[in-house]
Amino acid sequence: MNFKNSTAERSTITRDTVDLEQQTENIYESIVVMSKRSNQLSVDLKIELTAKLEEFASSTDNLEEIFENREQIEISRFYERLPKPVAMAIQEFLEEKVYYRDPEVNTEA
Repeated sequence: MNFKNSTAERSTITRDTVDLEQQTENIYESIVVMSKRSNQLSVDLKIELTAKLEEFASSTDNLEEIFENREQIEISRFYERLPKPVAMAIQEFLEEKVYYRDPEVNTEA
């Protein structure tokens, strides 16, 4: 997922529960789907951030380097400004970009 191009809100907004339950016809099932997608996004985001910050990791502990590393600070600030994984998951769910299936539903006839 490209986190940089996300159109999700960066702050909290009020949602209509009727919109959230339209796809699954059950609000609780919708919340579970969005929660699992949010966890996936969070893990992907953490892996990406960790990989970028590993470039700046040093083997020696020097306080001057830690406080004066502007590139590392800018990368951290960029990721802090991104929409939260929950907001991205809700946006994807409402745009019907999330694939999910119910394992209890038997599709075989």
